[in-house]
Amino acid sequence: MKINFILGLILLCLFGLTISSCFKWAARAHDKLPDTTALNKSYNYQGKVIIVGAGAAGLAAAKVLEQNNIDYTILEASDRYGGRLKKDTTLADFPIDIGAEWIHSAPIVLNKLKGKAGDQIEEELIPYHLEETYNWDGQQYEKVSQAQNDFMYKFMPESKFKNSTWYDFVNENIAKEVKHKIEFNSPVTAINYSEEKVQVKTKDGTIHTADKVLVTVSIGVLKSNHITFTPDLSKERKDAINSIIFHPGFKLVMKFREKFYPDAINWTVDSGEKVFYDIAFKKEAQSNILGFLATGESVEAYYKLESEKAIVQSIIAELDKIYNGKASESYTGEYILENWGQHQFTMGTWTQAFQEKKSELKILNQPLDKKVYFAGEINDTYQQMGVPGAILSGYHSIDKLLTGQE
Repeated sequence: MKINFILGLILLCLFGLTISSCFKWAARAHDKLPDTTALNKSYNYQGKVIIVGAGAAGLAAAKVLEQNNIDYTILEASDRYGGRLKKDTTLADFPIDIGAEWIHSAPIVLNKLKGKAGDQIEEELIPYHLEETYNWDGQQYEKVSQAQNDFMYKFMPESKFKNSTWYDFVNENIAKEVKHKIEFNSPVTAINYSEEKVQVKTKDGTIHTADKVLVTVSIGVLKSNHITFTPDLSKERKDAINSIIFHPGFKLVMKFREKFYPDAINWTVDSGEKVFYDIAFKKEAQSNILGFLATGESVEAYYKLESEKAIVQSIIAELDKIYNGKASESYTGEYILENWGQHQFTMGTWTQAFQEKKSELKILNQPLDKKVYFAGEINDTYQQMGVPGAILSGYHSIDKLLTGQE
């Protein structure tokens, strides 16, 4: 995990009101994982369900419906499934996570997500225990001690897939069973739950009718009010939605002829994060692939540049400043830029629920008249964060939907 994220988490916990609960997130919350999920249950529901969004949460909920032969449709705004999960196989000699990349949870979570019993996982993982890292503030380049790297890994151990990606995991274990029920290019614009049946309207004017609806769009889309609700959302729920931190940002993947950089370079910023990191870290690969993540206020300076190439050149210039021109000399000109912050169906990067008020999270998990339910990264009740949190929220919320819980 990126350095300033861990430091921020530590400081937040140290100065928080309840240290014990603050520490119980992600890999430190393995005891919060459910013994069983909706995958391990049977349901006898006779109605029709519409899932809004084919990201990790929506696909997970759909798998439960598929297993129980329940009538459902997934309405996906874009032309692909996966949401913020994405991979590339063209840039390097290993598959690259263009979207979500880290496994923040304890590895056993992978079995929970698949509904598999036991503690032995099938996936080959890389412990993300960094060995050579630096800090950069635009002027000074300072090495981070190994003791600090060791402490960070011990405090919040994370991992990555060695020979695959998060997209592969979700595709193989969840999406392949439900993708035939996805209607692509169907952005939802309105949800009317005022009658016995719920009406869901898409951008082209099509009205879909269901008994219940599960909304899994990003918190950024909910903030934007691109989806109108009838009856309108309460002020309490709107305030809860708007209170959630969902930074703008992007991920840049660059290819170099030479590896002139360390495992990670953390860039000091006032909000969000900026970090360079070796995407090929311990992957036993020949390709030299450097990633750059930027979120928060600092992103706006990049967004003001006239093109993607201008953004890339600005970042290469920053590397040249650190390494006396080595970046330009070694850069192959090949890159991929995933701009979550300006994508109309994402409108942000990721949430970190540990920094949000529990009262607000509780409101976000409440259904509307037991007809419209919500799932997604911010709706995770098991404190796992990231992809595991999103998937588990899909299982949790579809269970509530099918059993009529509040």
